[in-house]
Amino acid sequence: MEKKTTEVGFWNDNQKAAKISQELELLKNEVVGLENIEKKVNELIELIGLFENPENEEQQEVEKQFFELEREFNALEFKSLLGGEYDKNDVILAIRSGAGGVDAQDWAQMLERMYLKWSQMNGFKAVMVEETRGAEAGIKSATIEITGPYAYGYLQSEAGVHRLVRLSPFNSDNLRQTSFAIVEILPVIEEISEVIISPTDLVIDTYRASGAGGQHVNTTDSAVRITHTPTNIVVTCQSERSQLQNKEQAMKVLKARIHQRYLEEQKAEKEKLRGEYKSAEWGSQIRSYVIHPYKMVKDHRTKFETSDAEKVLDGELQGFMESFLRWQASLASEKK
Repeated sequence: MEKKTTEVGFWNDNQKAAKISQELELLKNEVVGLENIEKKVNELIELIGLFENPENEEQQEVEKQFFELEREFNALEFKSLLGGEYDKNDVILAIRSGAGGVDAQDWAQMLERMYLKWSQMNGFKAVMVEETRGAEAGIKSATIEITGPYAYGYLQSEAGVHRLVRLSPFNSDNLRQTSFAIVEILPVIEEISEVIISPTDLVIDTYRASGAGGQHVNTTDSAVRITHTPTNIVVTCQSERSQLQNKEQAMKVLKARIHQRYLEEQKAEKEKLRGEYKSAEWGSQIRSYVIHPYKMVKDHRTKFETSDAEKVLDGELQGFMESFLRWQASLASEKK
C-alpha cells in the first residue's frame, strides 16, 4: 500500500487516494501497537529478572505494569474482531419509532441522542441526513451518517428493535409504559457491484424543507426525495442548504439500503435452502432498557448487562459492542 502511494498519478483520483491513505494509516497504527506491546513485554521480563525476592513496593510496580499491558493487549485483540467486509466503512444509522405512541417517539429521540453522544465521545463525525419530528414530542424517524474508521464495525451491534420500560412522563397517572424503536445500521457503499442502479429506475422529487434549519431552508425547494421503482425504496434528505448536496446524500443512503436489501435476500435464500429460514418479526427485541421498577440494560443476544442505565443512554456502549463482536465471532467459529 505504501508503494501504491508513491506511484505517478496516485492523487489523480482524490477520493480513492484518500481512502487508501486512511486504510494505510490504520494498518500502521496497528503494527506500531503490536511492536509497543512486544517491547514492553521484554522490558517487564527484564525487570522481573532483576530481583529474586521483590519487596512489596517493587512487586506492586510490576503488577501495575502488567495490568496496563493487559489492557493495551485486550484493546488490540478487540480490533482484530473488526475484520468483516464492511467493518471499516462509514455507516448510515436510521431510527424509527415503533409501538408506544408519543412515548415511542420520545424513546426514538433518546436513542438518537445516545448515538450522537457515542459518536462525539469516540471521535466520529455525525451528520443528520433527515429527521421527522413527532406532533407532541420526540421523533418519528431520523437518519444519521456517522463517519470515521470502523464506524460500521462498532455500530453493527445496534441493529434491531430496542425496548424501553419506564414510568411514562406523557400520561397524568404516570403509569409504567413499554415503548419500542427500531435501529437500522447500513454500511456506506461507494459502488454496488452486485446491483446496477439505472437512472431510469429513479424518481427524483424536490420540495420545500420543513422543521429546524433557518429561513433559507424553509423558503427554497432544497429537500430531495428519491424513489427506486424496482424495490420501492424511498429516501429523503433535507439537511443541506443545497439541492445538489441533498441529492448526493440521498443517493448515498439509497445505495446503502439497496445493498442491504440484496444481502438480506441472499441470506434468506441460503437459509431456505438449509431449511433455517425464519421471517423477520418486529417483536424480537435485541436489547431492553429498564428504568422502572429497577435499572438495567440487557442485550438479549450476548446476555451482557449493566445496572448503570443513565451511563448507557449517555453513549457508553463499549461493553455492548465488544460483547456483540465476541459473540458474533464465537457463532462464526461454531459454524466452521
